[in-house]
Amino acid sequence: MLFIKRLTLAFTLMVFLTQSAFSADVWVNDLRRMYTRNSSVIYEINLRTFGAQDIDKNGIIDFENGEESGTFLNAIPRLSELAQKGINTIHVLPITPVGKTKALGTAGSLYSASSFNTINPQLVSDKSALPAKAQAQKFINEAHKLGIRVIIDLPSCGSYDLYMQRPELFVKDKSGQPVIPADWTDVRLLNAGTETEINKDVYNLFKGFVDMVISLGADGIRADVATNKPANFWKDLINYSRTKDPQFLWLAEASESWTEAVSPYAVFTPYNKLLEAGFDGYYGSYFNLKNYKTGKEFINQILATNANLTKYQDHKAVIGSFTTHDEMSPILVNGEKFSEMIIWLNATLPVNSYFVDGFDTGDNYIYMWANKEAFKTYTDDDYYFVHRGKIDIFNFSRQPGGTNNNLFRAFVMANSAKRGFSSIINNGKFIPLKVSNPSVFAYAESYNEQTIVVIGNLNFRNNSDVVVTVPKLENKNIVLPVKIDSIPISGKGSIKSTLNPGEIQVLLINDLGIK
Repeated sequence: MLFIKRLTLAFTLMVFLTQSAFSADVWVNDLRRMYTRNSSVIYEINLRTFGAQDIDKNGIIDFENGEESGTFLNAIPRLSELAQKGINTIHVLPITPVGKTKALGTAGSLYSASSFNTINPQLVSDKSALPAKAQAQKFINEAHKLGIRVIIDLPSCGSYDLYMQRPELFVKDKSGQPVIPADWTDVRLLNAGTETEINKDVYNLFKGFVDMVISLGADGIRADVATNKPANFWKDLINYSRTKDPQFLWLAEASESWTEAVSPYAVFTPYNKLLEAGFDGYYGSYFNLKNYKTGKEFINQILATNANLTKYQDHKAVIGSFTTHDEMSPILVNGEKFSEMIIWLNATLPVNSYFVDGFDTGDNYIYMWANKEAFKTYTDDDYYFVHRGKIDIFNFSRQPGGTNNNLFRAFVMANSAKRGFSSIINNGKFIPLKVSNPSVFAYAESYNEQTIVVIGNLNFRNNSDVVVTVPKLENKNIVLPVKIDSIPISGKGSIKSTLNPGEIQVLLINDLGIK
């Protein structure tokens, strides 16, 4: 009888891990609903490199020899690849035209917007007769057919080209010159106004962007450096978008660690005010694993984040931003185990999963072409910005450097597990577990007599012996290994394990309810 029960549970787990992505004949946006239930698996892509056609493999996109940088159309064949990986949402980096004057990189930064209501011609294929808008719509429609939602990135600043066209839109310093935010020399700071007086010209600029992306069929917006606009600015804009699509998602980049250094002339709106303004969640580097020395520090951050989110009348959520395009590739930080830990944390914590293109193959983003000039460029100077070890937003070329099959398999399995565990994660309570070793963190989530236990070793150099206290655990409970490298010993009230450097263990325990 026990054998049959174990077999049944194992089969149930296999079903969890092999569920296919949602698809529908007629697309109805459900992104807000899905996101606020922590069910999104978000994958960030740079369209300009995502489909880049380096046919001769020389590391350069040669336009004169028929090669294309990434476009809406040549990205479509890769969408099925994303669906098979368990991706249900893509975050597309800015699709707005890039400024040419004072541009950075061989192609100019994606965040240097010269217009907010037109499409970047770099993303439009001249091999098709379809106009720019139709190409963008086709990309989004094809994503929807595969059950993939689409979030479009909204740049925070305007390019120098836009400043020359419309100087009234920008903040001026004491000498009357446009303000350069931080060291972003290719852009100038937009003047969105104050809490009491919104700049209608900038508001209408952003309203035009909202109109454009909704007309394309997009499901949401990620607002770059959202903290640099007044809360009321966002509130009015978000409310406007929801008159067109009530399920339209708004995600705020709201890392407080660097925003104040952008400019003394910039507005600073903390993330709580952004959530009150209508954002569904926030995004930043607060879960950056390399910042935590002990398991307790990490667990306390999760508890603090969850407590903050429960303060709001409308449900809010957060993404597991253990990595962003502003961070070094995790494979360069602490290797494969570090990356694998991030994967499983995204799958088992009450967060929406978030990954950057190439994460799942261990891409380090350090390519031979990083300092080379493309044969044909859209920039006006010779300044080549090097974004070493981070996803490149300044170039056309892409020469993927990741070939880690172990990481890829973990990525697919964890995304499937997230779907299987959704009822536990969404309905259960996050429960910190007592550990005997300060380098180790452990937590549980429990619902309907099913419990997930996660144990991780933040020591990436040495093994860590640990005893994890699991309330109500009995010898009769069936412990199913979802992800382990070494075998833990479960007994009455505790789990004992020796964790390899950087190892994370995920266990499913039957007939165990923890409150």
